[in-house]
Amino acid sequence: MNFQTVEFEGAAGRADQLLKPTLPEIVFSGRSNVGKSTLINKLVNRKSLARVSATPGKTATVNFFLLPEMRFVDLPGYGYAKVSQSEKRRWAGLMNGFFESRRRIALVVQLCDMRHAPTRDDQDMIDYLGQKEMPFLVVCTKTDKLNKTERAAQEKLYTELLAGSGIEFIPFSAENELGLETLKERIETAVRNCPPAE
Repeated sequence: MNFQTVEFEGAAGRADQLLKPTLPEIVFSGRSNVGKSTLINKLVNRKSLARVSATPGKTATVNFFLLPEMRFVDLPGYGYAKVSQSEKRRWAGLMNGFFESRRRIALVVQLCDMRHAPTRDDQDMIDYLGQKEMPFLVVCTKTDKLNKTERAAQEKLYTELLAGSGIEFIPFSAENELGLETLKERIETAVRNCPPAE
């Protein structure tokens, strides 16, 4: 599958601005600053297709990226404490509008920071995806920031947390591309198995 031919397609700040679900969608979800944009850039081999920000809570829209056989959807990060209550309500409405609409979601890539246990917001999102019976897996970012002992401990933690529910997790590093090919394979399989549009 071609991950190299990609372009920014549009952004939605409200549910009524969401693009029509014409293609299988790979959806990237995670807390603010977990590395969604960095991961997307790695997948498509671009430095700045998805804008990487050092400021948490910067991505406030659902961003769509068009590829030949699919669409990447970058959701706004959650869990940033300094965002106002009105902004949190807007975010909730946007997320509900996205997930409740009849989209062709082939796979949700739920990102967690490998250096830490899943936050309450991470766990809520994982539970939500499970309840909605969405196809998803967990990608643990920033693995390269751990030494060998720390990484082994965190892998054990995530294995124990997720194994009982049968959720796959992939350790990932943007620095050394750990997990990149595995994730590409999972995306390709999900897109091939995505039901056609009704």
